[in-house]
Amino acid sequence: MGKPTGFKEFDRKKVPWRLPVVRVNDYDEVYTEPRVEHLQEQGARCMDCGVPFCQSNTGCPIDNLIPEWNDLVYNNRWQEAIERLHKTNNFPEFTGRTCPAPCEGSCVLGITNPPVTIKNIENAIVDRAWEEGWIQPEPPEIRTGKKVAIVGSGPAGLSAADQLNRAGHQVTVYEREDRIGGLLQYGIPNMKLSKAAVQRRVDKLVAEGVTFITGVNVGKDIDPQALTKKNDALLLACGATKPRDLPIANRDAKGVHFAMEFLTANTKQSVHGDSLGDGFISAEGKDVIVIGGGDTGTDCIGTSIRHGCRSLVNFELLPKPPADREPDNPWPEWPRIYRVDYGHEEAAAKFGRDPREYQILSKEFLVDDKGNLRGIKTIEVLWTKDDNGGWKMAEVEGSEKEWPAQLILLAMGFLGPEQYIADSLKIEVDPRSNFQAEHGRFATSIEGVFAAGDCRRGQSLVVWAINEGRGAARAIDIYLQGSSGLPAPGVTLGTSMETA
Repeated sequence: MGKPTGFKEFDRKKVPWRLPVVRVNDYDEVYTEPRVEHLQEQGARCMDCGVPFCQSNTGCPIDNLIPEWNDLVYNNRWQEAIERLHKTNNFPEFTGRTCPAPCEGSCVLGITNPPVTIKNIENAIVDRAWEEGWIQPEPPEIRTGKKVAIVGSGPAGLSAADQLNRAGHQVTVYEREDRIGGLLQYGIPNMKLSKAAVQRRVDKLVAEGVTFITGVNVGKDIDPQALTKKNDALLLACGATKPRDLPIANRDAKGVHFAMEFLTANTKQSVHGDSLGDGFISAEGKDVIVIGGGDTGTDCIGTSIRHGCRSLVNFELLPKPPADREPDNPWPEWPRIYRVDYGHEEAAAKFGRDPREYQILSKEFLVDDKGNLRGIKTIEVLWTKDDNGGWKMAEVEGSEKEWPAQLILLAMGFLGPEQYIADSLKIEVDPRSNFQAEHGRFATSIEGVFAAGDCRRGQSLVVWAINEGRGAARAIDIYLQGSSGLPAPGVTLGTSMETA
């Protein structure tokens, strides 16, 4: 701990975002450049707790050595800080930008005071490391002669590829999209995660010997059985890409789209400059309604504003969260509280109010005589607890309302992976349609085939995908070699070899 009294002397101060009225005019990242002194002061707030819950199972899924690199930043030892950060995290710039920071929700200081700005410090460490040239390709010195194919280039696939390549295996990653990155590339907008930040990691992996093949849909363009014959192991890291639908009247209206259709098309045309023609979904001049909260809903809000939408509303089915923790949500659980994300802030700046409407149930899409969307009919709902403490929902009589809309975006989460790969390989799935594989072993019901990330655990966080990719890489290494020097989740580099 750099300053024993730091947590008493300094208040929590986040690195500010760019002003909303400025940033809505471009797709650049919303972040500002932090001052070193600011970061050192915030690092000084870290308490050197007896048990650092921030890196426990209630905090960071990849067990980042948070108190250590907080102390190193406070003492201006930045190169050592990135070395500590890379011990547990292959891609700190991804988590530092996109993670909701469960570590901060579990910060011991957070019991009585606002927690340490862990996420800001993590992001600053890796950005400085890139600027200083401390991050360079490190190809493995020895190759094992073993080949591994990975399906999917999201955070799980990329972290597994990185780890397996370090172990000396020859790794080939297959991606059905035209660019590498999975949800990092097309699911998360550029203003939250720069595509240049994604590409520099991909370039580093290529320089280290990883092979990437884009535009190939395994299970349709290529038989996954062929991959099992060409390789010594196959890892499925294809995400949970089946979106939750809203099967109400007039669902086929022209103007109703899944969030990922909208966000993917926007990144391709507005960020990469691809010409999509009619494939581009524009919010310009339209009344837009986003159904579903969470990060994806926020991203739809921010993107619609940048298009120049006429109005914007965000429906949430659940009640508005409280400002502070409720008694049934104690520390160190993730705090289920009211938050204002970048998109909400931008909507308030443009339209004068938070765009969210709570306890709203959608009943019917409204269309004109040509099938074009013209609005949506809703009803308010009331949530109460039954005798067993479970929540139940009831419609509020007389609360029906019609809302104008020419574009409605469905951002209600994902149900699991698409099934054609599982069907082709005949692997077992769980009751939620995820590929059946035990965490820690990651082995499916088919010999030599493994699964990791959202396709195994269901829709989750980028940081959990990295956890799974790292864990699966170690399991595959043990399968191929009989033992592994790769770290297990919760075990840092340099540990002794362990056998299966």
